[in-house]
Amino acid sequence: MYKKWVLLTLTICSALGLFPPVGSTWAGQTVLVSTFPIYQIVRNVTREREGMRVDLMLPSQMGCTHNYTLTPQDMHKLAKADLLVINGHGMEEFLGAPVKKANPEIRVLDSSTGIQEVLQYPGDQVHGHTEPGRHDEGHEHHGVNPHLFVSPRMTARIALNIAAELSKIDPDGAAIYFKNAQLYAETINKLAEDMAALGRRLKNKRIVQPHGIFDYLARDMGLEIVGVVRTHGQEPSVAEMMQLIKIMKEKGAGAIFTEPQYPEKTGATLAQEAGIPVALLDPAAIGPEDAPLTHYEMVMRRNMKIFESVLGTK
Repeated sequence: MYKKWVLLTLTICSALGLFPPVGSTWAGQTVLVSTFPIYQIVRNVTREREGMRVDLMLPSQMGCTHNYTLTPQDMHKLAKADLLVINGHGMEEFLGAPVKKANPEIRVLDSSTGIQEVLQYPGDQVHGHTEPGRHDEGHEHHGVNPHLFVSPRMTARIALNIAAELSKIDPDGAAIYFKNAQLYAETINKLAEDMAALGRRLKNKRIVQPHGIFDYLARDMGLEIVGVVRTHGQEPSVAEMMQLIKIMKEKGAGAIFTEPQYPEKTGATLAQEAGIPVALLDPAAIGPEDAPLTHYEMVMRRNMKIFESVLGTK
């Protein structure tokens, strides 16, 4: 559907002479991106667009921005930017007055605009099984789960969103944005298909994860999240850990997965007590400052090997 729409748009606009030569410039424009995973998508979409500078606001090793407070360095970057591209769905809780104070003229592009297939945070972050979509005011996060980028399907959608929104702001660059976004979306959708196929082959689809980070990926792959380990704030209590161990055994969990930006100690302890493997999965929330444009696909294909090794295949 997206491919047909993009090709039709390019054909019509080219026929009407609405697209200037590829070498035209968007002089002096600075695009600031809030987080590393969205930064990588923007880099792919804006590739070869002359005159545009794309900068990352937060450190590439920062990860998710829950409870983040803007620093003077962040305010300085905002003051010099023309456009701020954000993850959306509450990821950037620091947005609002501080941003407008730093730069009253800055425009904000929400990369999640129009994406309806969102999940609520699971109902219980420590006490075991919850189905995606449940919501409980009592746990540490509530509302929409903003980690869309961990799903290749959603990442492809985000790339197309960014291209569409950038084209409104910079019509001269529309041909480049749509072309890049379509090529990137095709690559990432192929990745999504491969991950879904792997999910169907896995022997054990029941997993424990940290703080809802892999909800969208689990939906893509048909995995069942039987428990969630709290990683923000205080570690789970002994009683909470014992309850989760009991549930993991009852549900027959295949593995506990941790992520790079948080300590592995709790996951390792739970895995040892439950007698199941523990492994590190990378949600691509962080990465090197000079990450290649293919970084996301590389990370997810490594994750596929980990799933296969830990959970086994039929």
